[in-house]
Amino acid sequence: MKKILLFTLLTFLMFACDQKQEKIIDSNKLSAEEKTDSTNIKKLFNSALMEGKSYEWLRDLTTNIGGRLSGSPEAAKAVEWGAKLMTEVGLDSVWLQPVMVPHWVRGEKEIATYTTNGIQKNVPICALGFSIATPKSGVLAEVIEVKSLEEAQALGNKMEGKIVFFNRPFDNTLINTFKAYGGCVDQRVRGASVCGKFGAKGVIVRSMTNAVDDYPHTGTMSYGNLPKEKYIPTAAISSRAANILSEDLKKNSALKFYFKQSCKNLPDAPSFNVVGEIKGTETPENIFVVGGHLDSWDLGDGAHDDGTGIVQSLEVAYLFKKNNIKPKNTIRVVFFMNEENGTRGAKKYAELAKQNKENHIGGLESDAGGHTPRGFSIDANNANTKLLQSWKKLLSPYGLHDIDKGGSGADISPLKGENVTLVGYRPDSQRYFDYHHTSIDTFDKVNKRELELGSASMASIIYLMDKYLYNNTPVKP
Repeated sequence: MKKILLFTLLTFLMFACDQKQEKIIDSNKLSAEEKTDSTNIKKLFNSALMEGKSYEWLRDLTTNIGGRLSGSPEAAKAVEWGAKLMTEVGLDSVWLQPVMVPHWVRGEKEIATYTTNGIQKNVPICALGFSIATPKSGVLAEVIEVKSLEEAQALGNKMEGKIVFFNRPFDNTLINTFKAYGGCVDQRVRGASVCGKFGAKGVIVRSMTNAVDDYPHTGTMSYGNLPKEKYIPTAAISSRAANILSEDLKKNSALKFYFKQSCKNLPDAPSFNVVGEIKGTETPENIFVVGGHLDSWDLGDGAHDDGTGIVQSLEVAYLFKKNNIKPKNTIRVVFFMNEENGTRGAKKYAELAKQNKENHIGGLESDAGGHTPRGFSIDANNANTKLLQSWKKLLSPYGLHDIDKGGSGADISPLKGENVTLVGYRPDSQRYFDYHHTSIDTFDKVNKRELELGSASMASIIYLMDKYLYNNTPVKP
């Protein structure tokens, strides 16, 4: 009984300390203006967590439409879905921005297998975006394993008639998994362009992931400047299959690997960016863009990549309206098309912005999944970077501790300029590459509370940017 009472007392004291700490954070010598900002930010978080819409929007997008590869019927449905939803949220204006996009189709499910020591092993495999098909009978050849493009290049004509297997794993000592991805993805993108010129029959690549599992990860590849007669089929195999194949090659370097895929590149297809905005009350000609990409790969439902970014971007506008926050500048929500295999939507948006002489003050992109918020990366001049970093005391109570100089995002980066402040939303990255570009990037992998916290985080920094980056001039609060 004494132990129970002691435990209860300790629990109460810990709770009391937590409450006291929260009060200390809320009243930590803030100026009058900062207290107003703190109150408004708290309202944004309260609204997102209690009355948020993003989770159900994401459920609708992923379960009723699913994967949305550029040029597909699903991508077209997503455009209609996005325009309808923006209208329902009550944005001041909503329109479609035409753009021609690549149209690559996967075809029938890919097959891969090899036999060693009399045992046939089936290999989880998927074609890479923009790859050509194998011959109808497939490709069968001996395998050469390499760890880098440089190692492959050095092999030269020894690759002729072989399948080249790129097997450089993520560096799991890197805490930021996007850096690990950046250290490996060149083998996926450029492997075929290096090997094709030396007469290789095909390329297989270890999937881009921290995990060791049976899910192959698709993604874009490129033939670079190769003539079409040098194009070779290219695919990714799961990380576990890559480990097993590597071990089997050590025991039997003459084993032959077989794979078959029927993907093809079709003529470019018409599509759209979906755009909606809340007009600014003082300088509506000044624009902040908030967005993610509407397209996704076709294997899964595009939940984390980038359904979460889409619904969070729209929820920024929803939270502004819900809390009667009237921005000084125009807040424009953009669902970009074709980030995954071309960034045509981003390029078209920037082209039209320049053509129409629009004045973009800044932008915020969410394309790193819907996990727990960690902070933001800033691509801006030094003055504006320091200004955003000065807001850490307002944002850190919500777990937003990482506010660092860095990249923003593929879709808003074409807007880059000396006086344009571009920001990338940065959630925790540890689980992102478990799902990235796979069949398991589905709605059930997204946590409702994490998603809503992300929406509120994005709304909070846009609120501050609108208030203090007014008219491209950094103004201290």
